[in-house]
Amino acid sequence: MGSQEDERLLLEHEHGILQENGEQYTGDGSVDLKGNPVLKSKTGNWRACPFILGTECCERLAYYGIATNLVSYLTKKLHQGNVSAARNVTTWSGTCYLTPLIGAVLADAYLGRYWTIAVFSTIYFIGMCTLTLSASVYALMPPECLGSFCPPASPAQYGVFFLGLYLIALGTGGIKPCVSSFGADQFDDTDPNERVKKGSFFNWFYFSINIGALVSSTLIVWMQENAGWGLGFGVPAIFMGIAIASFFSGTALYRFQKPGGSPLTRMCQVVVASFRKCKVEAPQDSSLLFETQDKHSAIEGSRKLEHTEELKCLDKAAVVSDADMKSGDFSNPWRLCTVTQVEELKILIRMFPIWATGIVFAAVYAQMSTMFVEQGTVMDRRIGSFTIPAATLSTFDVISVIFWVPIYDSFLVPIARRFTGQERGFSELQRMGIGLFISILSMVAAAVVEIRRLQIARELGLVNEDVPVPMNIFWQVPQYFLVGGAEVFTFVGQLEFFYDQSPDAMRSLCSALSLLTTSLGNYLSSLILTIVTAITTAGGNPGWIPDNLNQGHLDNFFWLLAGLSFLNMVVYIFCSLKYKQKMAS
Repeated sequence: MGSQEDERLLLEHEHGILQENGEQYTGDGSVDLKGNPVLKSKTGNWRACPFILGTECCERLAYYGIATNLVSYLTKKLHQGNVSAARNVTTWSGTCYLTPLIGAVLADAYLGRYWTIAVFSTIYFIGMCTLTLSASVYALMPPECLGSFCPPASPAQYGVFFLGLYLIALGTGGIKPCVSSFGADQFDDTDPNERVKKGSFFNWFYFSINIGALVSSTLIVWMQENAGWGLGFGVPAIFMGIAIASFFSGTALYRFQKPGGSPLTRMCQVVVASFRKCKVEAPQDSSLLFETQDKHSAIEGSRKLEHTEELKCLDKAAVVSDADMKSGDFSNPWRLCTVTQVEELKILIRMFPIWATGIVFAAVYAQMSTMFVEQGTVMDRRIGSFTIPAATLSTFDVISVIFWVPIYDSFLVPIARRFTGQERGFSELQRMGIGLFISILSMVAAAVVEIRRLQIARELGLVNEDVPVPMNIFWQVPQYFLVGGAEVFTFVGQLEFFYDQSPDAMRSLCSALSLLTTSLGNYLSSLILTIVTAITTAGGNPGWIPDNLNQGHLDNFFWLLAGLSFLNMVVYIFCSLKYKQKMAS
């Protein structure tokens, strides 16, 4: 009788339906903060998400409160030129999307997502306070301009400013790959109903990001331009404190995934083991490759992955050689890896071409905080007696996202589901492809606006005058609105793709890789700016992007990005057609 009861409990556990007093446990290995299994009815799902979405909303308000108008602070307060300021902004933004690799490795390997968010949020808050001091304490700011002479900031003033700025880069980067993944962890991947809700979570997660960005691009930018930069940086710092409080408030409701060990170590083990067995023939029958015999993977927090036929050279890492049989030691992963471990590396390699095509899209997105703002500063920004800060126009990007997310989730998905048969309407790859196409249109719109602006400047004899052209700044609205539409499709599609297609124990790392495209896109934008400036200013020419944009050809820069985006989309379509989906047991 006892053996029958044990067998029943085992079967229930294997199907993810182990129960306590009639209540169902999660089937994906989720635990509470103390490491105990969690009940579905009391944890996770949408009941835990308000705290996570609130955290993200306030954190993004803090981040965009700095990023949206940073180019203006550098030019107006630190007295940098247009190209230097744009380069500093894109380099810093790129770093913000490079540091997620640090947070991701720590989260997946050692700390788990919860504690990683806690640690890096603290660093973030310290950076925000340092930046606020640099804009508030008189000794830490350069003197105001005297006529046309603007004294540069001292090394010490630059030092404090950039210390705060790059502490923010470390802090925001550390939590970026963890917050979206931690939110998705609240939905049981083995439950079809919760799996559908998880797709909706990514949409509303991005919606929360843009609510924070909306407040930043309106209220915070206005405060910076009219009430002072100390207050303009101080308010975002307060919201970062609120973000930390919101996150810890939901602790009792969260579901946690155990860290599975270093993903970088596991990948290196596969490469080393396959190299050691380079002369060994991989069997035609994949069932002969090494894998644990029980239901669960040898990797903590991961399901088993089914064998795939490509990249068979890596399969050699899972071949049980004669030497392995003689020693009887199957526990050294530097000599023998499981099929699941090998497939983890294969998945990352398959993802790489899709990942790489996100870089050019990110370079287009970077123009919102640089070239779009600089274009807006030489347009008519007046509404009656009120002058609109050029960076405020990014509000229309945010409004676009806030408009499209509920439309997409409530209307487009049900309609698309009828035609595609996809659970979420569009597949992640289809969704990203649509966004790439829209991004091309945004660059075309920006180029057309600039052509008209330069035409007016020539007609009114303003080419040699560094003054705004009487063309209303609201002509920029279409380009911002199109970038927002592209975001809803491409960036949210990336969140879904890199979470769903990643190995279970590498989800933070893969989220970081998706964010890395934004970093590299910013660096690519800086590189393009540098190359364009060097080539177009040769021979004493003013170039495409001089300090006086009326003498330049910013439209050519936008056309260049549109052309690169079109070539990138062609490559993406080819890669997406070749992509093979992950197969988990």
